[in-house]
Amino acid sequence: MPKTKLENVVFTLLMAFVMVYAMICYNIALNVGGMSNQVFAMAFGEMVIMWPVAFILEFFVVERLSQKLAFRLVTPGVDKPAFVILAISCMIVCLMCPMMSLVATILFKNPGSQIVAVWLQTAVMNFPMALCWQVFFAGPLVRLVFRVLFRRGEKAAAANA
Repeated sequence: MPKTKLENVVFTLLMAFVMVYAMICYNIALNVGGMSNQVFAMAFGEMVIMWPVAFILEFFVVERLSQKLAFRLVTPGVDKPAFVILAISCMIVCLMCPMMSLVATILFKNPGSQIVAVWLQTAVMNFPMALCWQVFFAGPLVRLVFRVLFRRGEKAAAANA
């Protein structure tokens, strides 16, 4: 996990990219009736807007709040690290999914007077995908890339030797 401000920025940028890209692909696939190779290219159009929004929300709002909520369920240093990471990841999804669904609803769905209904439907459709993607794919992938970038594995191995 990130230990410095720079590491935190890099980690958050990576995680936001992986999560946002997957969720945009998912939503486009829902809108066009299924997944196709074209969906992967179409997603980059929305990435220009949604990735910075996700980064700003996560970095300045959600990060601290999700940790406070997670630490009501688990205790770092007492509970297994995997449970701490899982609790934080789940809380981030619980906070980010409704926020990002609202942004996507306003920017891309033209909800008109049905904004609350369209937003709730969008959030409900996105939540299971976001949670599963975060827990099983994005989280482990980004933590692996982060460890490679910042050589966490080598430092831990050297310290234990």
